[in-house]
Amino acid sequence: MKRVLQGRVVSTAADKTVTVSVERRFKHPLYGKVVSTSKKYLAHDENNDYGLGDQVEIMAARPISKRKRFVVTRLLEKARS
Repeated sequence: MKRVLQGRVVSTAADKTVTVSVERRFKHPLYGKVVSTSKKYLAHDENNDYGLGDQVEIMAARPISKRKRFVVTRLLEKARS
C-alpha cells in the first residue's frame, strides 16, 4: 500500500511541481497537550493544474527528482479566491 497524505498547496513556483504542507496533530506523550506540526513535501503536478491554497491528496511514487517523491492524485477542495 502506497503512502497517501492530504495537505494544502503553499507554493507553485517550480514548473510541474507544487509544495504541499501536511499538518499532523497528536497528543504530547508526557504533557497531554495537543501539538500540531507540519512538514512540506514536493509533489509532481504534470499539467500545473493546482493553485495556491488548494487542498490536495498526494501519493508516494518512485523518485522523480532529488527531493520529489510524491505525485498529486486529486483535488479535495479548491482555494477561495
